[in-house]
Amino acid sequence: MAASREAAVGAKDENIFVENDESTREITEVFPGFKDADSFVKYGLGTVVAATKASANLPQSGDEHDFYRSFPGFQGFCETQGERLLQCMSRVMQYHGCRSHMRDRNKVTGLEDRFDLLVDSNDVILENVGILLDEASGVNRKQPILPAGVQPPKTIVSSWNRKGGALSKRNQSETFRLLHAKNIQRPQMKFREKVDNANTPFVPKIFAKPNALKPLPAVLANRKLRDARPEDLDVPPALADFIHQQRNQQQEQDMFSHPYKYELDQFTPDEKLLSKPEPQMYKPLQETNCHFVTTLEELVELNEKLAHCSEFAVDLEHHSYRSFLGLTCLMQISTRDEDFIIDTLELRSEMYILNETFTDPSIVKVFHGADSDIEWLQRDFGLYVVNLFDTHQAARLLNLGRNSLEHLMKLFCNVEADKQYQLADWRIRPLPEEMLNYARDDTHYLLYIYDKMRAELYEKGNALPALLQVAWQKSKDVCLKKYIKPIFTDDSYQDLYRKQKKPLDTQQLTAFRLLYAWRDQISRQEDESTGYVLPNHMMIKISEELPKEPQGIIACCNPVPPLVRQQVNELHLLVQQAREMPLLKTEVQTTEKKKATTLKRKSENPLFGPHDSSHISESEIPNSAAPLLKQGKLFSEDEEMEEGKEVQDCSPLIARATITIFDFELDVKEENHLTVAQQKSHRIMQSFENPFRMYLPSKETNIHMSRNAKYDPSSKVYEISNRWKLLSQELQQKEAKEKEEAKKKAKEAAQKATDERKKAQEEYKTAAQSIVTVRQQAAIAAADQKGKKKKERTASEPGAETPKPEKKRPKHTEQPADQAPATDFQPFDYSKSDFKVFAGRKSKESSQFDPAKQAQEPKQSKKNSKAHKNNSTPGNKSMSYLAGKSDRGFKHNWPKR
Repeated sequence: MAASREAAVGAKDENIFVENDESTREITEVFPGFKDADSFVKYGLGTVVAATKASANLPQSGDEHDFYRSFPGFQGFCETQGERLLQCMSRVMQYHGCRSHMRDRNKVTGLEDRFDLLVDSNDVILENVGILLDEASGVNRKQPILPAGVQPPKTIVSSWNRKGGALSKRNQSETFRLLHAKNIQRPQMKFREKVDNANTPFVPKIFAKPNALKPLPAVLANRKLRDARPEDLDVPPALADFIHQQRNQQQEQDMFSHPYKYELDQFTPDEKLLSKPEPQMYKPLQETNCHFVTTLEELVELNEKLAHCSEFAVDLEHHSYRSFLGLTCLMQISTRDEDFIIDTLELRSEMYILNETFTDPSIVKVFHGADSDIEWLQRDFGLYVVNLFDTHQAARLLNLGRNSLEHLMKLFCNVEADKQYQLADWRIRPLPEEMLNYARDDTHYLLYIYDKMRAELYEKGNALPALLQVAWQKSKDVCLKKYIKPIFTDDSYQDLYRKQKKPLDTQQLTAFRLLYAWRDQISRQEDESTGYVLPNHMMIKISEELPKEPQGIIACCNPVPPLVRQQVNELHLLVQQAREMPLLKTEVQTTEKKKATTLKRKSENPLFGPHDSSHISESEIPNSAAPLLKQGKLFSEDEEMEEGKEVQDCSPLIARATITIFDFELDVKEENHLTVAQQKSHRIMQSFENPFRMYLPSKETNIHMSRNAKYDPSSKVYEISNRWKLLSQELQQKEAKEKEEAKKKAKEAAQKATDERKKAQEEYKTAAQSIVTVRQQAAIAAADQKGKKKKERTASEPGAETPKPEKKRPKHTEQPADQAPATDFQPFDYSKSDFKVFAGRKSKESSQFDPAKQAQEPKQSKKNSKAHKNNSTPGNKSMSYLAGKSDRGFKHNWPKR
């Protein structure tokens, strides 16, 4: 029983211990299995990237997807995974209080409904994220209005808003903050030397050269001569630039060269630096002294300490938003035992003292990513570096994947770098403790990283110093970099315009150019960055809109920059000047780049290369300003040209690669002009025989054959040359025959065309003669009308004999050439007539059709027929047959033509 009780008590104690461990684990872990929010975010980002890659590998929509969809296994897998994704999305939406009915959707409109739900849910989630980020940065978005006397509840900082790792032990309640200064006094006002923002090249500030192997040029050593700048005088900027250029024209090479170029060229790293080192462990931060240097005495003391060191680490903190060229605000230096932070804004004019140790070739200066640091040191302090080791260049040689200092600290020191103050305003004075600790961390671990990387480079090079030498050489190339001041030109705006890739017309482009020039001028005068004076996107917006009023310029800027608000009237005048330009659609006048001369590909020659100009003709070479070099020969033939003769051909500088060692086509007159040595060399070359001549073509490729081989019938070259001649003659004869046949065909076709043209003209003339004019037609119609009236009168008179009706007049367009003469009158034969017709007053018209009678009936109008009926009486009727009385067969009166 006692044993059982002891076992139960022990088990109980173990359970309590386990519960305590679990409770502590729950307190330390933000999420199950993750220590802090950063590890969870990294894991989540990795899963998202993996899911994105997997989705990209799925079959694309279309024929490929339809093919895979035909397999039942693939179809079932897609359906199950789709259900899982919808369930996960529904849970996330439920957690954020959104509608989560992603699965119960109609099949017809299901996709649209799900998409709308997804968009709404994303908006809600992003809004919540923004609120949480504002709370984390100390900005309370939703501050409820409380009655008087009631205090607002205190914000409890959650565990995800704390720093993790070793930093959390130092300060558990420290939150992420972005420190910046709104109304800070400009440090440029305290500088002894004015900031040189003039539109002139940069002149090195160095006036003393310690550790020199070559003395400093006199132009740089004479500080008074260099400081007497024309900008101090009351002259226009253009005249100041001219005076500066004329003053420094003679010493230009010395002024703009690297002062320590000779020392860097002569520098070679010590043998100790090319061997495998033993890494020296860094001291903990709590045990390392940190000094903040703000006076000249402290700077001199620091320089003496650095002179006794074999290596030290350096880093800089820079500010570029409220300065045109930028400001170096802080310098961090770390040795094996101490850390130093130098206030470079306070000691800007005394920083040149450090040149004594920075240029000492026996002391190693360790930087990380020193490309910008080297230029900043030259620009602000006149400091130069000799014997530099850049850990960034070493990381690239080791192929670590990531070359940042944060990654190196995590890899070699197992320290999480704190980068929350990377974009802070380093002009703040006094500096907060958090920013001092951040600046100190950048160099405290750098010497240990330097030892570890040297060891790895030595091991990776198979215990040879090859990679170490490459790292030192690349670091030396970084030291040779020179600071180049931005110079404004008339074409400076084109670089920014090309990056925007927005087409502008002439007015908009003019406004863009004027605004760019105004911004550069104001930035140099006020010592402000171009992004502070007028950001790029606002400048492009104003150029596109071209506002007519100053208020329109203000409307294009949100928020409005202070200098734009102050000088809005001047900007309005620039915009009005641009609006007066003619509106044309033109492209930006880009600077002409030198284009390589590309040659046309000759398909008939398989050995022709795109950059081979040996077989190209002069017509195919693009025009350029450089003169054309004729075919290169051992002895130039240009001596025969007259001295006053000008070269008119302006084609590119392309020399033809020709084989001229076997060329002996020189006349005796030409040999007389040569010297004795040249004549001997020609005779020696005549004795050579080209073994590859049989594979080369003849004169068409500008390749010269030897004289003996050309005219020796027993040689192979003679036979091949004769074959080429015969082939060329046959080709010429064929081409001549084809040209003659083409000429004959062209002549025959031309003769046939002229004959057809003449024939058509004759036919046209005959047709024009046979055409009756309008006047002739009117005269014929009038004559016909008179003839009809006469006939009617004679027919109406008693006892008058009916004349024989005239034949039907042919059409005007078809008049017979010879009209038949009128026949004599013949009386009617009554013996053959039917007398029943005359019974009664009214004659009964016979229904029998008589074509002879119908053919002799003249055409009469209704009016004439009616008038004739009214005038005729029964007593006046004649026994003769009147052709005008019968209207049978002419019931329809057709209109006259």
